[in-house]
Amino acid sequence: MSGRSRTETPTSTPTAASAATPSPGGLLNRRRLLTAAGVAGATTGLGFVLGPAGGSATAGPPAAARAVPGPRRMPAAAAAVRPSGAATTLNGVATATYGNGYRRLDDGPGWRRVLRTELAEPSRGREEKRTALASFVQFTDLHMVDVQHPLRYEYLRAETPSAWRPQEALSVPGVVSLIERVNALPGGPATGAPLSFVMTTGDNTDNNCTAELDWFLTAMSGGRITPNTGDPGTYEGVQNCGLELYWQPESKLRDGDKQLGFPRLDGFLEAAVREVRSPGLTLPWYSTVGNHDLLPGGCYAAGDGFLTEFAVGGKKLFDLPRAEGAAMWKQVRKGMDPKGEQYKDLLRTHRRKLRSVAPDPARAPFTPREYLAAHLDPKYAGAGPVGHGYTEANIAEDRAYYTFRIAAGVVGVSLDTTRRGGHYEGRLGTAQLRWLERELKRYRDDYVLVFSHHTSESIPEGGAELLALLKRNPHALAWINGHSHRNTVTPHGTFWEISTASHIDFPQLARTLELTDNGDGTLSLFTTLIESAAPHRGDYADLSQTGLASLYRELSFNAPGRRTELAGEAADRNTELVLRKPKRKP
Repeated sequence: MSGRSRTETPTSTPTAASAATPSPGGLLNRRRLLTAAGVAGATTGLGFVLGPAGGSATAGPPAAARAVPGPRRMPAAAAAVRPSGAATTLNGVATATYGNGYRRLDDGPGWRRVLRTELAEPSRGREEKRTALASFVQFTDLHMVDVQHPLRYEYLRAETPSAWRPQEALSVPGVVSLIERVNALPGGPATGAPLSFVMTTGDNTDNNCTAELDWFLTAMSGGRITPNTGDPGTYEGVQNCGLELYWQPESKLRDGDKQLGFPRLDGFLEAAVREVRSPGLTLPWYSTVGNHDLLPGGCYAAGDGFLTEFAVGGKKLFDLPRAEGAAMWKQVRKGMDPKGEQYKDLLRTHRRKLRSVAPDPARAPFTPREYLAAHLDPKYAGAGPVGHGYTEANIAEDRAYYTFRIAAGVVGVSLDTTRRGGHYEGRLGTAQLRWLERELKRYRDDYVLVFSHHTSESIPEGGAELLALLKRNPHALAWINGHSHRNTVTPHGTFWEISTASHIDFPQLARTLELTDNGDGTLSLFTTLIESAAPHRGDYADLSQTGLASLYRELSFNAPGRRTELAGEAADRNTELVLRKPKRKP
C-alpha cells in the first residue's frame, strides 16, 4: 500500500434514538456571573481539568479529583458495546431528492470510511491487536442565534449568505436535536469504547449576546429555552418585515426566496420563538471559545458603549442600499474596521431608516470574564465538569485556555485563538504559545490533542509558529478545530489537523473521534461524522420541536448562495488517520 493511498471500509446498520428528561434553566444574571462559585473538580467520564501540575489553574481540583483516571485500554473485540456505524453518517446521510429549485431531503446512502496513510503505514490484522485509548465527540460552530438582535447585519445578505440564513431562526431546536443524537450513541462507532466527553470548538453563540449564551449553556446542560428576545408576545425580526430580501414564511409576498421555491408556512414564526426543552448532554462537556462568542458580529472589538446601547435598545436596521452594503462587507472581510467605527457611522447615518423593536437588556454583550464565569454557574453544570474546562483562575487571569485530562496517557489542550481587538481571523500571541510549549514539555510522556476554534489557514498571527511547535512535539497527535464550516483533514508531517463542518450551514454535522494503539508501532485516529437526530424528511404540518429540527436542516440545504463544498471530500469525512507511534523522550 502506498503511503498516500486511500481505501474504504463498509457501513453499518441503524439504531433508535432517545432523549432524557429536561431540567429548568434561566437567563444569565450579570452580577451573579462574576461571583459564581469556582471549581476545578472531578467529573464523570474520563476528563477533568488539570490543576497546577497541568498549568491550567493556580488553584487545583479537590484531592479526590487529582488522581489520573484508570486506563480505558479496551481491546476493540472486548469493548462493552460492539462497534457500529448506526446513527452516524456511515449508515446514512440526508440527501436531496431529484429536481430543480427548492428540494426536499430524504434518506440517502452513508459515507464510507477512508483509510489515510500519508503519515504512517499500518500493518494488516491491526483490528485484532487494537487498543482503545480515548473516544469523544466534537461540536463546532453551533451559532445559536438571537435572530431579532439589533446589531445583526442581515442586510448584507446580498454580499454574503452568512449575513442571514433562512434557517437560523431554528438554531435552538437544531442544536437540541444534535444533543439527542449524541445521547443515543451506544459508543464510539469504530471501537465501541464509551464516549467520555463532548468538546465544543467555538462559535457556540452568534453575536456575543447574553441571551444566546444562556441558550447555549442551557442546551448543553439541560433545561428549558425560549429563543425569543424583545417583545415576549411576538417576533420582531426580518422574517415578517415585508421586504423581498428575506424569506417571509407567513406572508403572501413573493419574496426572493419564495421565487426560488421556498414554502409558505403559517405558524412558522410563532413556533420558532416557542419554548424548547433540552435533555442536556449525558456526557461531560468542555468549551473552547470562538470569535462569534467574544466579538459583536464576530468581528468587532467588544466593550464599545455605543454598540452596547444599540444592542439592548429599541431600534434595528433592516435594509441598506446595495453599494453601501458592498463597502461595509469589504471592510469586514478585510479587517479594515476592527473597532466598528465605520459600522457605528453607518448606523448613525441611517438612523431615520431604523425600525422600532422592543428593547431588551438580555441582548447585552458579555465580556470575556463573564463568558468564563457563566460556564462556572452551578445551574449550567449538567453532566460536568463544573466550569466545563474553565476555573476561577481563568476568570482572575482573563485567560480562556487550559489543559485537561482526557484519559490515562491522553491530555487535551484548549486554546483561545480569538483576536480581541477585532477581526474574524484568529490570533495566537507569544504568551499563549510559550504556555503551550511548556504544557507540551510537561506532558511529553502523554499523547496530546489540541483544540481551537480557528484553523491553521485562518490564524495569520501565530499560526505558523503553532504549526512549527506541534511538529517539534510528535506526541501532539492532532489539532482539532472549526471556523471554516467545512470538513477538512490535513496531514502536517507528524500530526493531523481535523476541521469539522458547522451545525448551522448544511450539511449540519458534528464528529466523533477515537484514538487507538494499533499494536504495530502505529496509532489511529478514527473520525466519524454525525447528524442531528431529526428525521431527514420533514413534514411542513409538523412544527413540533423535532419537526423544526428537520426543517432547520432542509432550509439550510436550500439557502440561496450556500457553499456546496462544506461536506468536504470523502477523505475529509469518515476516516482512519494513521500516525507513527512517537518515541518517548528521556
